[in-house]
Amino acid sequence: MLIVQVKEGDTIEKALKKFKKKFEKTGVVKQLRERQKFTKPSIKRREQVIKAVYKQKLQLGEFDK
Repeated sequence: MLIVQVKEGDTIEKALKKFKKKFEKTGVVKQLRERQKFTKPSIKRREQVIKAVYKQKLQLGEFDK
């Protein structure tokens, strides 16, 4: 359960903004989207490898801009 502390004089918009930020940090929506479809473990692994290679190339500066 999320609890948002609201100070006196804060508007509802500010409280909603705080709530949305906390909700986003929990990762509930991201988790729900991942659970909507099944991804084979081999495909997950392949995506992780591709992502790691991309990050390594970025660090080494091998991409031409």
